[in-house]
Amino acid sequence: MSQRTDFFTRHQELLDRAVEATRSRDHWSPYPESPSKSVYGEDAPERGEQAFKAQLGNPFTLEGHPGDGWVPATESSPYGFELGVTYPRVTPDEAVAAAKAATPAWRNAGPDTRAGVAAEILSRINAAGFEIAQAVQHTTGQAFVMAFQAGGTHAQDRGLEAVAYAWAEQKYHAGSVRWSKPQRKGGPLELDKRFTAVGRGVSLLIACNTFPTWNGYPGLFASLVTGNPVIVKPHPRAVLPLAVTVRIAREVLAEAGFDPNLVLLAAEGQDERTAATLATHPDVRIVDFTGSTAFGDWLEEHARQAVVYTEKAGLNTVVLDSTDDYRGLLGNLAFSLALYSGQMCTTPQNLLVPRDGFATDQGVKTPDEFAADLGTALDKLLGDPQRAAGVLGAIVNDGVLRRLDEAGAAGRTVRPSAAVDHPDHPGATVRTPLLARLGADDTEVYTSEWFGPVTFVIDTASTEESLNIFRETVRRHGALTAAVHSTSEDVLAAAEEAALDAGVHLSENLTGGIFVNQSAAFSDFHGSVANPAAGATLSDPAFVTGRFTTLQSRRPVVVAGGVDV
Repeated sequence: MSQRTDFFTRHQELLDRAVEATRSRDHWSPYPESPSKSVYGEDAPERGEQAFKAQLGNPFTLEGHPGDGWVPATESSPYGFELGVTYPRVTPDEAVAAAKAATPAWRNAGPDTRAGVAAEILSRINAAGFEIAQAVQHTTGQAFVMAFQAGGTHAQDRGLEAVAYAWAEQKYHAGSVRWSKPQRKGGPLELDKRFTAVGRGVSLLIACNTFPTWNGYPGLFASLVTGNPVIVKPHPRAVLPLAVTVRIAREVLAEAGFDPNLVLLAAEGQDERTAATLATHPDVRIVDFTGSTAFGDWLEEHARQAVVYTEKAGLNTVVLDSTDDYRGLLGNLAFSLALYSGQMCTTPQNLLVPRDGFATDQGVKTPDEFAADLGTALDKLLGDPQRAAGVLGAIVNDGVLRRLDEAGAAGRTVRPSAAVDHPDHPGATVRTPLLARLGADDTEVYTSEWFGPVTFVIDTASTEESLNIFRETVRRHGALTAAVHSTSEDVLAAAEEAALDAGVHLSENLTGGIFVNQSAAFSDFHGSVANPAAGATLSDPAFVTGRFTTLQSRRPVVVAGGVDV
């Protein structure tokens, strides 16, 4: 039995279970999210940390990778030190040529083999979880546990989810059939037909600074399993997590008998334009991108030869109408705003509150009272330095700090952002969330995305106006999440209608341990083509079907001596 068959046989039960999970939408994950020694082995954390530290200040080697020379080091840890890692330099033309040359055998291998190889890659990524968590922490600023989960096991969930969709969609039709059409006279017309899933072509993954694996793995594995080679273009400040991923993928592909150049790393210097050059290369046929609206719009306009999947900006919005658990609302919302210092595509930005206040189990709360109470809830959450460090992480780049400074002058500040000393990393850049008050007519401020720990409490004439502002701003400017708090079924129904109109996913009355920021693979959908302003990154079959087509070949059935052969 060949090695490639072994990978599919080894993981077939996992793949079947993953497909079932995408259909049932219930909770399921094959990758334990706790960074526990009892789960991953007594020496796993130390080995992962040692592997990370051994890479610092050294070239990152990828055996057999095309190109010549090294890209200078571009990564600095938000916790206060330089990584100093250099990466192989490959030109866009070299990368595309190598990817194309690797494609035929992979295309001919079929969906089962490709899915088996992808599942093996994810298995080995999981085994390297502590090394990747260190790399994620010290390129994105996520706290370690979050880096292990969001950058590790949850990203692996998203990768496997993409594998499951890609594998199932390619196997929807029969692979071959003997087609027979009865005739009024004589025997039937018969053809032998074969159907082959064929990838669109070279795929480009343009990854982001904050969630390089969580946002990167769906496109990587969706393209790979549908028969496309993938060029991985990391953000210059977050290369290492994806470089480790590429290394593992190339090792598995080589063991399976395929050209490892099916997965390539296209690192770039700080001021280079590799992404734009690759995205518009005539042989690049798929582009996955997470990042700014400006570059996402540019890709959609200029990468016309490719199908483009983007996840861009968003005005994540919360409508506050009423609640029977004010304390739970404040605690839940405070954690959502503070988690990873608001540097998530799902963090709420605009909180819409009726000017006359909203009913709670603690009495009517005006916008000013609510803003003050929310500030107090943040103070309570972040009062202990150790806990604050675990929730906030570190600021990923200077752009976030600039926005914090600008936001201080954009509205009436209720709770200013403050620096926090990290107990374990004295050089870390840590900031608490800023809360500011705005009015409904301050549209120029709150219709821009303020990525980072910036939140606006906006007073409106009524819940009805809040819903109208929510619908129109999200429809026009995009959002990845939305939430509503109300004890009225009529208001909840109206909020659902507004969310459907705007094309955004909605959370209702979250007051416990589930937060609007969270998105569970195999159950929650992330992003939507119904809201193109936010981009079209999602977790459903539409994310994979544009990456391949099915081609057929057919021939008449040969009859020898009156017997079909």
